[in-house]
Amino acid sequence: MRWMDHPNLHWTNHSTSTEEEEVVLVEEDIDNDSPSELVVYNDDYNTFNHVIECFIKILKHSSHQAEQLSLMIHFNGKATVKTAPFKVLKPYKDALVEQGLSAVIE
Repeated sequence: MRWMDHPNLHWTNHSTSTEEEEVVLVEEDIDNDSPSELVVYNDDYNTFNHVIECFIKILKHSSHQAEQLSLMIHFNGKATVKTAPFKVLKPYKDALVEQGLSAVIE
């Protein structure tokens, strides 16, 4: 699922000129207690080692689990790396994104 297909997000075009476009994501009606999934998408920038280190350091996964998830992301394009209520996943997602990973909560 791409971010633009996410049911809790919509984009708004705030054009200030014909050449410049700003996209704003809005999180709507998120139930902070309902089960959600932290999903990481494959990219062409991060190395396996970096992704594995992030999963170990940020998500507290074992090295084996982190390695398996990184392979799933590589071969499947994405993987659910943690499941919990939205409010629990939000700091994890923010930390992964801060490290350059493509992470979203679905």
